[in-house]
Amino acid sequence: MTRPTGVTHRGSKTVSLPATGVPFYTPAQSPPAGATLQPDAADVPTLFTPITIRGLELANRFVVSPMCTYSADDGHLTDFHLVHLGQYALHGAALTIVEAASVTPHGRISPEDAGLWQDSHIAPLKRVADFIHSQGQKVGIQLAHAGRKASHLAPWHAAIRGEHQFALESEGGWPNDTFSASNIPYAPDWVDPVAMTIEDIAELRAAFVAAAKRAVAAGMDVIEIHGAHGYLISQFLSPTTNKRTDQYGGTSFENRTRLLLELVQDVRAAIPDTMPLFLRISATEWLETVEPKEPSWTVQDSVRLAALLPALGVDLLDVSSGGNSQKQRIAMHTHYQTDLVPAIKTALREQGSPAADKLLFGAVGLVTTAELAKEAVQRGGSVGADLVLVARQFLREPEFVQRVAHQLGVPVKWPLQYLRSQWNADAKI
Repeated sequence: MTRPTGVTHRGSKTVSLPATGVPFYTPAQSPPAGATLQPDAADVPTLFTPITIRGLELANRFVVSPMCTYSADDGHLTDFHLVHLGQYALHGAALTIVEAASVTPHGRISPEDAGLWQDSHIAPLKRVADFIHSQGQKVGIQLAHAGRKASHLAPWHAAIRGEHQFALESEGGWPNDTFSASNIPYAPDWVDPVAMTIEDIAELRAAFVAAAKRAVAAGMDVIEIHGAHGYLISQFLSPTTNKRTDQYGGTSFENRTRLLLELVQDVRAAIPDTMPLFLRISATEWLETVEPKEPSWTVQDSVRLAALLPALGVDLLDVSSGGNSQKQRIAMHTHYQTDLVPAIKTALREQGSPAADKLLFGAVGLVTTAELAKEAVQRGGSVGADLVLVARQFLREPEFVQRVAHQLGVPVKWPLQYLRSQWNADAKI
């Protein structure tokens, strides 16, 4: 009779081995939930094969994408985050990325967003990291600054109000203290941001470095820089929002990417060599078909940027899109974002760029089924992604990894405590 992995016998007693390196008892999950039980089988989908990124090994290719949950207390994670994020690790997600954590107080998207601008934020973040590590899984954090989209109301409040969706000072907001590349509001009924000075930029760079060091102290395995969705870095990258005339802006690609590339180098230098560094970008603003036509950030710009990243120490490009303009026009279809990864990789390969093979890629967007998750990474190193990042489907189905495995016929490890609840092989779920 095969004994469940992680269980040993001492005399007549059956004793679960404890998880190591955490300040509480829980059985060691070895291998972790979501790992295939047939690693040598020729037909195991790429989705359930392990991957090593620098000094980090992931048991499968599932990543919980960062999601704002509007439940932090002055930037501090709470018990909500422990339960919310911990459930994904328990059910088999190899990497869970904590929601966008602002590097400054005025860089939060909403007053209830996470932060890493002060040392008191470390302990509650470490509590989440300890639990995820106790399940044999990995945890990362996304470092961010919202720029002109800061001081936003949580969505349920915004839906009730229906206008000027920014948070007022009486609601804990800072509508008169938002920043951007240029003094251009996100929408007519939004606050006017202040164009950042060179001194402001220097302070921002220092804030990213300090937050990265706090993330390391909290036990994070991965750091992701948030350069997408119309937040501050996006605002510098895009010619639609960056009208500066100094070395950080204007029509020059080199100037508009300068801040991002400096932040990449700053953070890379501040974290261990063994720690992976991810970057999320909006590969396109979806403004190419909007009239009158104006310069915007496009897939071609993303290709040009991607070619620079491996030499600067970025390990994975997390490819999202949109969010920088209310005029965006998205041709919505099932693969509207996951197709961006093959587009960028193919262009890099055609250009003969070393980044085509050196840079890993993450695919996001409308991954709601087993087949879509499998397809996103199945082509792997040729033109497909290396990881699939999932958000809303995990909210609907915290056990998404286990469901996908069952539907694809891949036997995977379940948490020891849940072994008796596994689906029968012929179960329709």
